[in-house]
Amino acid sequence: MSDDPIATIRRGASASLAASVLDKVANVVLVVVLARVLLTPAEYGLLNVALAALSIVSIVATLGLPKSTARYVNEYLDGESGQIPHVLRTGAKAVGLTTLVVVLALAVFHRHLADLIGQPSVAPFLLVGTLYVAVRAGFKFVNAVFQGLNRVDLSALTAGVNGVARVTFAVGLVVLGLGTYGAFLGYVAGYTLAAAVGAVLLVGRVYNPTDSASEMEPGLSRRLVEYAVPLTATRGANVLDKKVDVVLVGSLASLAAAGYYTVAKQLSDIVSMPAASFGFALSPVLGEQSGAGDRERAARLYEQSLTYVMLCYVPACVGLVLVARPTVVYVFGAAYAPAVPVVQVFSGFILVNAVNKITSDALDYMGRARARATVKSAMAVSNAGLNVLLIPVYGAVGAAVATVFTYTIYTGTNVYVIHTELGLHPLRLARRAAVVCVIAVGMGVVVTLALPLVGGLATLLGVVGVGAGVWAALGVGSGLLDVEQLRSFVR
Repeated sequence: MSDDPIATIRRGASASLAASVLDKVANVVLVVVLARVLLTPAEYGLLNVALAALSIVSIVATLGLPKSTARYVNEYLDGESGQIPHVLRTGAKAVGLTTLVVVLALAVFHRHLADLIGQPSVAPFLLVGTLYVAVRAGFKFVNAVFQGLNRVDLSALTAGVNGVARVTFAVGLVVLGLGTYGAFLGYVAGYTLAAAVGAVLLVGRVYNPTDSASEMEPGLSRRLVEYAVPLTATRGANVLDKKVDVVLVGSLASLAAAGYYTVAKQLSDIVSMPAASFGFALSPVLGEQSGAGDRERAARLYEQSLTYVMLCYVPACVGLVLVARPTVVYVFGAAYAPAVPVVQVFSGFILVNAVNKITSDALDYMGRARARATVKSAMAVSNAGLNVLLIPVYGAVGAAVATVFTYTIYTGTNVYVIHTELGLHPLRLARRAAVVCVIAVGMGVVVTLALPLVGGLATLLGVVGVGAGVWAALGVGSGLLDVEQLRSFVR
């Protein structure tokens, strides 16, 4: 067990946040350059419909095997560590086998899948997507293993490589005249380079076959595969929640609408970055503390984390609703103005997604993957059904409403399961949430008064800065934002 879980979280979150900043900055550059300069909304929509479809196919390629491998690596980390090489070999072989089957099936049936989507123009992307699925599977495996080993710094490094390579190759190939296909190949190149770097790090710096036990523990392979089943359901439902809506918008509305919807989702992902980084580092530590029987300490860690997430994201979502129009117009261009109401609806998703980022993975490390999988699967099906009902009437806005509604139920259920595991203090959390709402209202009033001054990107950034200053002052004044802890985290 880690000597200092706080230090472990801080190191992991710092490394993950640094890589996420690099990855998201690269993604922002890519989105802005592709959407504003190089591609039309319809072309950008086509690219993202293809990527969303391949992400869904990738579920079958890896199933829940990377996360299951990471879970058992983490379990044996401070015990029978000689089993870790066996776990890694078993997990890698299983992922390789399932990926090979899916890649061959996709090569044969790519045209049929494009027809099923209702966009025959996606077919060439799906054929080249066989390589995308293969290298993405390798990236997901090494990234999950690094997390299970509590080497979030290495998973952060591979994520950073992916981001930089993706934007470099995508923009470069589009500029060379390859258009949407060039942008797609940029995503393939990013995953290829990141998977290669991750494999070298895993073999060269982590994996040591000489430390292997002479035999694999009886039944371990079976347990690894069995635990992958609920993780597969969870991951599949998660990808369906996050990707099937893009495919449905492109199929039931238009490729341009898919472009608007994707821009809104990209913006929400960027805002969710800090919570994702913190949750990535927090999850294995909570699992470690809970597994060691120190549930009280794990509960306090989670409550403090949840408080900071609320303090950051409730005001941020209020601010995003207020500045959505100038943000979309000045960053992505006037052609994407129809995305403004989608962005405003997605502000609710940003909040619940941030809470879920520090909650859902922790359940996997606590052995509660099955409970999470059940709810996630039900919500994914509900989300798809609501999308089918709402998109023909409300377009991309309807898809956003469906996502917010179902994800709120899913996140609330995950928090409840964490409560049953750790024994949280609901009244204390409710009091903190009330203070956060007051802070958000105060900040929102100031931003509303300053909005008429926005006349370009510079003044928009100025208004956002003023809002952040008001938020910081109110956060410190309320006692929820500890300046010393903030300084320590920044260092």
